[in-house]
Amino acid sequence: MDLYSLTIKKIVQGLTDKEFSCKEIIDGFLDNIAQKDKTINAFITVLDKEAVKQAKAVDKIIAGGEELPSLAGIPIAIKDNILVKGQRATAGSKILDNYIAPYDATVIRKLKQAGAIIIGKTNMDEFAMGASGEYSAYGVTKNPSDLDYAPGGSSSGSAAAVAAGMSVGALGSDTAGSVRQPASICGIVGMKPTYGAVSRYGLIAMASSLDQIGPLSKNVEDSKILFDIIKGRDKMDSTSCEIGEEFGVKSKEVTELVIGLPEECSGKGIQKEVIEVLQESVKKLTDKGIKIETVKLPHLNYGVPCYYIITPAEVSSNLARYDGIRYGKSKSGDELLDTYLNSRGEYFGNEVRRRIMLGTYVLSSGYYDAYYLRAQKVRTKIVEDFKKAFEKVDIILAPTLPTLPFKLGEKTNDPLSMYMADLLTVPANLAGLPAISVPAGKSGKLSIGIQFFAPHFKEDLLFKIANFFENEIH
Repeated sequence: MDLYSLTIKKIVQGLTDKEFSCKEIIDGFLDNIAQKDKTINAFITVLDKEAVKQAKAVDKIIAGGEELPSLAGIPIAIKDNILVKGQRATAGSKILDNYIAPYDATVIRKLKQAGAIIIGKTNMDEFAMGASGEYSAYGVTKNPSDLDYAPGGSSSGSAAAVAAGMSVGALGSDTAGSVRQPASICGIVGMKPTYGAVSRYGLIAMASSLDQIGPLSKNVEDSKILFDIIKGRDKMDSTSCEIGEEFGVKSKEVTELVIGLPEECSGKGIQKEVIEVLQESVKKLTDKGIKIETVKLPHLNYGVPCYYIITPAEVSSNLARYDGIRYGKSKSGDELLDTYLNSRGEYFGNEVRRRIMLGTYVLSSGYYDAYYLRAQKVRTKIVEDFKKAFEKVDIILAPTLPTLPFKLGEKTNDPLSMYMADLLTVPANLAGLPAISVPAGKSGKLSIGIQFFAPHFKEDLLFKIANFFENEIH
């Protein structure tokens, strides 16, 4: 039996039917990590002893004839900016190299209650700042399909771990597309919930008004299973809220849905091959009776410049705490200011420093109105664009990335080119919308994804259309 291709439901069923033991499952995945991760570098920390211990506990439950929790025995990988009590949480940065999480993030507490086994903490672009997996202080993560290519970022390790069969599912964080981009490139499913649908308590903050934890999985069904466990109101996160029937009318059937195709998704900056995959997906949807309508998102192209003002501003505030005194590793100097400068200069990477400087600049006296305030006004325009579009359609369809997957090192010396990878994913973050990326085509060995957007708290529609596309079309 190929354990690495099994889904959540199949593993739980196999354990219930005693086709295999939980220890066999965990040993198999740990063996796979030992063989593959030397070259892929998806994990910063592998929790092998803890995972085996938990697997034995699940096998005891099975032997006792007790009912298994919904995620019993499922190996899940966790992005290293999400806290797991007693384990290292580096956020991909040397400044947190020795930081041990004192508590579980809310999503981790919920996963543990459901019986999930945390198999390891995954590599990521430092403090989630990157779109390629190349900005980690713990080495570059490689694409499992082709080791010469980037896996996408910043949840690079989580996506690579699922794609390479080193975990069944994973959690990442999505601030500008950091779950959906690597999912698209690695050929798996990546989902960003509505802002507030999942608690951020225990997530190391990058940009607090945009960050959102989301699942990465082999298929849409697994993504929904994970989302249903981690969603919901949390008293520890005042931005979180309940998500349920009270947020909408009776859900539509798939064939009743109207999908919007933005005019801007065939324009400048989007590669011909990507447009072809999108057009082929549209044709397959219409062949199945789905109605497609053109919509306008006139401020779509302003998303990236807007994001790269708002996010650095929030980054400069959130990362001020890493000063060698309050948090993080310290490199002392003759005076207090020297300690601050030495610690941050020594342990922050180039991309983090770049964004801190940008953020400090746009918030400074004389520039706040010209940059930050104007960017927030553009953000409001983007929200209004989506509201108008959703008056006509139920779902919006777009490519996940504007370009084909790119090679390692191809964009690291051109930050602007790297930032443009966020062109089609960042609008969902700025507007707080749920979105999901699913595989739709291939470029050689590598995957090309498309994404669906839904109105706020309409994850039910999102999973419905994504599942239909995955099973009936792709």
